[in-house]
Amino acid sequence: MSSALFKHLQQERAVMDAFLDLLDQEAEALIKSRFDVLPLITERKAQLAERITALEQEREQRQRAAGFDAGRTGGDAAAAAGGGNLQQAWQELLALAAQARDYNHRNGIMIHTHLDFVRRSINFLRAHGQSLYGADGKHQVGLGNGHSLASS
Repeated sequence: MSSALFKHLQQERAVMDAFLDLLDQEAEALIKSRFDVLPLITERKAQLAERITALEQEREQRQRAAGFDAGRTGGDAAAAAGGGNLQQAWQELLALAAQARDYNHRNGIMIHTHLDFVRRSINFLRAHGQSLYGADGKHQVGLGNGHSLASS
C-alpha cells in the first residue's frame, strides 16, 4: 500500500504544482491587466481542479481499502503507517494545498478589486449623466464641458 500511495501522492503533487503555476500566471495577468488571457487560464484552472478532485477521491478510496478513514485524518493515519517517505510526501502535499488555497484567495481579492473599480466607475458616470460612448458608438472624451485638454 505505501509504495502505491507514495506514487499516488507524487501524482497529486504534480497536478498541484501545475495548479500553483497557473495561479501565479493568473495573478500576473491580473496585475498587468492582461484580461484577454484570463478565459484560457480559467478554463485550465477548472480542468486542473477536476483532476485534483478525481485524484483526491481515488486516494481516499485507497485509504478506505487499506482500513483508514477518508479525508485528512485518514490521510494522516495512512501516511504515519507508511513510514517517513510517505509522511514527508503527505506533508508536502498538504502544504501545497494550503498554498493553493491562499493563492486562489489572493487572486479572488484582485478580481473583486478590479470588478469593484469598474462598477464604481460605471456608477459614477451614470450618476453624472455621462456615457462612455455616444449615439454614434464613438468614445466620448472628458466629463466636463466637452472640451478636451488635449485639443486646446
